[in-house]
Formats: sequence, C-alpha cells, structure tokens
Amino acid sequence: MPQVRCGNLGLGVAFLALGFAMPAGLKRYYGQGHLHFITFSCYRRLPLLKTVRARDIFVEELRKVREETEFRLLGYVVMPEHVHLLMSEPKHGSPSTVLQKLKLRVSRRMRNPTKFGGAVRLQLPFQEEGGPPRAFWQARFYDFNVYTKGKKTEKLNYMHANPVTRKLVKHPKDWLWSSWSYYWKGEPGLICIDVVE
Repeated sequence: MPQVRCGNLGLGVAFLALGFAMPAGLKRYYGQGHLHFITFSCYRRLPLLKTVRARDIFVEELRKVREETEFRLLGYVVMPEHVHLLMSEPKHGSPSTVLQKLKLRVSRRMRNPTKFGGAVRLQLPFQEEGGPPRAFWQARFYDFNVYTKGKKTEKLNYMHANPVTRKLVKHPKDWLWSSWSYYWKGEPGLICIDVVE
C-alpha cells in the first residue's frame, strides 16, 4: 500500500515553453497504474495566470477537484501561461475528465468571480476585438506516462526549475505555486502533495 504524506506543489513542460503547437494524434494510455506528467496551456498561450490572484484561484480549484476525483498529486507548477501536473489516475474518471473539470472551474471563476464567490470581476490581461477571449484554455493537453523513479525525478526537477528558467524568480523557493518546498525543504505549501514510496 503506498504511503501518502502532505506537502507542497510543482510543474513544467518543454515544447510548450518554446511556443510550439500541441502535436497532433496524441494517444492517451490509461489503466496501467502509471503516473501522468500533464501540461496544458492558456488560450493562445496568453499569460492569463500571470497574477497572484489567478494562480491562487487555480490552486484552490485544483485542491477541490483532487478531493472529488481522488487522484494523487505528486508535483505541480503554475506558470503565467501554462501548468504542469504530475499526478496519478483518479479513482473517479480519468486524467482527461480531471482536466476537463479543472479547466472548466478555473475558467468560470476567472470569467465571472462574482458568481463564484469573488467580489469584483477579474480583468483578463487581454481582450479580443474589444471583448473577452473566446476561451480561457487551449482545448488539448499533453500527457506523458511516467513509470520509473528516474523519470519521476526528471519531471519534478523540470517543473521546479521552470520559473527560474523563465526568469520569473532567481530560485525555485521564491515561486509559491509549485511543489518545490515540499521536496527540498519538507515544508507544506499551498496544496498537499502525495508521495508514493
């Protein structure tokens, strides 16, 4: 039986950071007991998660969806225009259904926070032809099956280095929206991290 401990967050993905399109013909491999390194982006890779409030909303909704669908979260990072997750398959649904639920909730809260508990409508950092964007998220996501300890470590390191590589901070400890502090300092972060031993 895997042990589960509470801790911090972390995320990251390479080809998206370079601005490439999501590859066509992605295949999803579920039901094999693997972890999944998932990357998904904001609409047109716009920095819709560039504010502290936007990233906090994302983490809050991630926590809720995780409790409902019962997946294990091993790492994450929330960047201004994309997100990386290292997660198990959920007890209820698949990683695809988790992402669908998570994206929908974040997008609803960002577009209409007064309806979902916020005081004032958030201003998105851009407009399309004088109005709000057509979508908050790109429609697809990248999913890489992780089934070795070495690959798990590689993906966690990649996620945690992402804010430094992008020059958002000088050290991973300075980016609150990642699991770095759990893995390197043993401190709880914004969301509980599950460690499978």
